[in-house]
Amino acid sequence: MERRNFLRASVLGASTVAFSGSLWQGAALAAPAQPATSPYGALQAADANGIRLPAGFTSRVVARSRQVVSGTSYTWHDAPDGGACFADGSGWIYVSNSEINPGGGASAIRFDSAGNVVSANRILSNTRQNCAGGKTPWNTWLSCEEVSRGFVYETYPFGGAAVQRPAMGRFTHEAAAADPVRRVIYLTEDESNGRFYRFVPTTWGDLSSGTLQVMVAGSATSGSFTWANVPDPDGDPTATRNQVSGSKSFNGGEGCYYADDTVWFTTKGDNRVWQVNLTNNTYELAYDDSLVTSGTPPLTGVDNVTGSTAGDLYVAEDGGNMEICMITPDDKISTFLRINNQSSSEITGPAFNPAGDRLYFSSQRGTSGSSSGGITYCVTGPFRR
Repeated sequence: MERRNFLRASVLGASTVAFSGSLWQGAALAAPAQPATSPYGALQAADANGIRLPAGFTSRVVARSRQVVSGTSYTWHDAPDGGACFADGSGWIYVSNSEINPGGGASAIRFDSAGNVVSANRILSNTRQNCAGGKTPWNTWLSCEEVSRGFVYETYPFGGAAVQRPAMGRFTHEAAAADPVRRVIYLTEDESNGRFYRFVPTTWGDLSSGTLQVMVAGSATSGSFTWANVPDPDGDPTATRNQVSGSKSFNGGEGCYYADDTVWFTTKGDNRVWQVNLTNNTYELAYDDSLVTSGTPPLTGVDNVTGSTAGDLYVAEDGGNMEICMITPDDKISTFLRINNQSSSEITGPAFNPAGDRLYFSSQRGTSGSSSGGITYCVTGPFRR
């Protein structure tokens, strides 16, 4: 995959999303990422939290399921899953879904400029198996239900009642990623024959109405694509994934992330990271564990994905070795961290704070292997920016 360098930028406002560093611009038929030594060096021995990190990085526990978040009166939710950070003055907010059914929903923790917890609260309640989602440029969190004919809920970390968004389609939702250039929201579907969608709002910033579209392409792992309208986004009686002839099937859509005219998403059924190049309407593989040419594939059980301002992708594992792996702008993949002794869990919700020096994520079932044992962490250190 070819890259180009961009000048450093910053988030300028609620309607503008800017990214910086060496960002990706793909060309079809390029080679997927291959294993290499991490730019951060080897993992050190596990710390007191059971996390193996590179030298110079530290971890701390932010919250535990069914326990009061330190410094607040709020009890953290079960099975923490997809998450995102929002700038809040000199501090920030970390939002996290709850992947339980019934119950579900999402919570938020507010931090000050030093990373100390200020408050915590519920922002969505009484939904079903809220797995991943995505942040919008207007500072809302899209919480997605991973159930048959599930909904997307638009939630408000800064205050306000959550709103159901049926126009975005009813299917087994997983993740969402906003594209402020094309003014669309990309959506993944967690089915073995799931599809890759985009929602085109009638008015950008208002998700109450619009058009749901699905990717149409061949069966190859790279090539060109088009978008076609989904005739019935309600998905009943015919599932959205079965409505458009020629729509491309993906094996278990998971995390989704947008930056610089490119959207990446993962598929757990075949351990792949897909790269969709939006300027030329082509797609390709950014990673495939079956195409690793030497050694053991570092990334298996692909799940949530996020990116840094340096252009690095961070991909969390559901199973595997309980790792977060990183794919660098020169197409190299390595392990960033590993959680020991939590093999019955999965890593969820990776998200950087606005400054890019803290990475938040959860172990959904922690050491207990139960949804009531979730642990949310923060890793601080010299991240590439």
